[in-house]
Amino acid sequence: MAPRAEIVDTGSRWARAARITVQAPASTVFDVLADPAQHPLIDGSGTVKGTLSGPARLSLGAEFGMSMRIGMPYRIENTVVEFEEGRLIAWRHLNGHRWRYELEPAPRSAESDTEATIVTETFDGRTARVPASLLLINAYSNNQIAVAKTLVRIKELVEGRLADGRGSAA
Repeated sequence: MAPRAEIVDTGSRWARAARITVQAPASTVFDVLADPAQHPLIDGSGTVKGTLSGPARLSLGAEFGMSMRIGMPYRIENTVVEFEEGRLIAWRHLNGHRWRYELEPAPRSAESDTEATIVTETFDGRTARVPASLLLINAYSNNQIAVAKTLVRIKELVEGRLADGRGSAA
């Protein structure tokens, strides 16, 4: 059965979220999120095409540019606005809305001694300059689907790399 992310009720019409459990330590998952070169591999929207500028590893205040495509190619500059190593990372671009990833240890089960991480991704329009403007481009509905797909891709990428014996997901 293919993995699926669980939709999370944010309690806000301006935010969409989903979560998934990844069978890997939080540090391994975070390494993927903090590496902009990995973003085209995990992007569930299909719009992120490549890294154009910025550091190899993100940190608070880091700026990074991505090549994007929705119909036609464009470039977007992002700034990391929330950062807690191994636990939280969020970035925004010019309009101010955020993509946030929160990581927390999953409870250990009796069947497995593998460390696992619950990853929650939120598309947060509450921080946008005009949250209602995102309705015009159907951002809330589109991003609900995209965050769920992104989480599945993160799970598949990280767990696949660990299964291949590469140890690190980056």
